[in-house]
Amino acid sequence: MLRIFYLLSIFFFTLEAACSGGYNSCVEKIIDSHSIVKDTLQIPVSTHTRLVFSHTPPRAKILKHDPFLSLYLIEDAKGFAYPFKINNNLSLAKVSVNETKTIAGKILKRQVGLNSFATFSNTLVAPAVLTNSCCNLEGIVTPEGIIEIAFIERFLNTNNSSYGDIGIRLKDEKKGVIVTAVDPFIKNNPFHKGDRILFLDGKKGQSSASVMRNILFAPVGSAHEIKIQRASQTLDFRLTTTKRAHGGYMSDTFLEHYGWVFDNNLYITKMNAKAHNYGLKIGDRLLSVNGKSVKTQQDVLENIAYLKDYIALLFEREGFQFFVNVN
Repeated sequence: MLRIFYLLSIFFFTLEAACSGGYNSCVEKIIDSHSIVKDTLQIPVSTHTRLVFSHTPPRAKILKHDPFLSLYLIEDAKGFAYPFKINNNLSLAKVSVNETKTIAGKILKRQVGLNSFATFSNTLVAPAVLTNSCCNLEGIVTPEGIIEIAFIERFLNTNNSSYGDIGIRLKDEKKGVIVTAVDPFIKNNPFHKGDRILFLDGKKGQSSASVMRNILFAPVGSAHEIKIQRASQTLDFRLTTTKRAHGGYMSDTFLEHYGWVFDNNLYITKMNAKAHNYGLKIGDRLLSVNGKSVKTQQDVLENIAYLKDYIALLFEREGFQFFVNVN
């Protein structure tokens, strides 16, 4: 008994010593490790590797890349002796830390997959590192919101950066986890906009964040059982996970199936060879889907839900408007 008490005393003394500097020590660690360089994060996660958040490839040996979240793992030849540890324990208090200040608070809304990053109780300045009082990594602050630690840890611990997809996007409403968008280009997609997710693989759908995370983190090709409520009906589906092709910092309108890549204002920024069959050019702007005006990628997702004979898309080029039909 005395031995257990002695070991626990050593543990808590070590923990207290590690955290005694408080959040000011986290600021010093950010500075000493050069974890923030202009608009990028370059966080040491082991002695000779760094987790990088950047919209352009870093000038270093890239070990792996997640294009959805703009994350890279790079080799750090010079090295840093005191890398940031991942916090796997429950931590209520979180602090955003950069080279000059700390902002304390808590997560207000969890990250819903690749389309809605987490939000904080106070206004944050990006880029920054989200930590606890021991300077353990809790997430990263980007211009679009917080990328949570579960996504970062998965990226660091997997050999590839693919995600699972079953052709739906979700959000939380008072009545539960609701399908807000349905990919009409996935063959035999059984979902309807407005479906409520009751169970995924026998587990109750408690939040859109948890349901979407379980879908994304599932291996491509894995089978899943989903129970949904549609009006007065309860329906059971058995689905196979496909490979996610878009979302996060990548264009996500479902029209990427046709080879078009859009920016946040719905201008075409990239096209593959297949996309040229429709007479579109880079710089064309999408104005409406099936007669409904769209201004954001989310608008497109929510209005493109059903594919019958075709989908009518209204584009604009240098003041001239024209329709493109896809089927």
